[in-house]
Amino acid sequence: MIALIDYGAGNIFSVKNALDFLGIENKLTNNADEIRNADAIILPGVGAFGWAMNMLEKSGLIPVLKEEAKKKPFLGICLGMQVLFEKGYEFGEFDGLGLIPGSVKMIEDEGLIVPHMGWNKLEITSDSPIMKGITNDDYVYFVHSYKAFCDKENLVAYCEYGSPVSAMVTDGGYVYGAQFHPEKSGTVGLKILSNFASMIGEVK
Repeated sequence: MIALIDYGAGNIFSVKNALDFLGIENKLTNNADEIRNADAIILPGVGAFGWAMNMLEKSGLIPVLKEEAKKKPFLGICLGMQVLFEKGYEFGEFDGLGLIPGSVKMIEDEGLIVPHMGWNKLEITSDSPIMKGITNDDYVYFVHSYKAFCDKENLVAYCEYGSPVSAMVTDGGYVYGAQFHPEKSGTVGLKILSNFASMIGEVK
């Protein structure tokens, strides 16, 4: 079962609908025991970095999310991906979950429309089980105004929007983050969610 973290962050039902379509067992939850007993975790999100961290703080889930990220597959989506990093600079400076080294800052390339919204082509930089069957010809759907800055070893895929945008990241262990919305990315996004679910049982 995948625990789909319910902390008031927006796009949770579209993610659930995609998992249901794939026949992947999942549950909306903000219960620490249910998260501990789950086989994997998805942290969705739409909104601002500081607001999301405040909501997670109020929920009391930050300690359990950090604990379980060391034990089982964990996927952050959009804002849920951004808060995986150490710092975010959206309307101030805020601490993130610190699961992946790096920070999140506004897209500031001159002449670009912000938010970055629409389909963009992936450029895969490293072999990863979450990207199995995905190629550099595949497109996914983005909606965001801030992007993550991380080391190359934490980058799985990027897209070009003025300059490179971190599209899929990892801590090198069980934690992944997608800046795009796999649940809105057609068959490519569904394949990525299926790949994530297939990691269940492979964690040792």
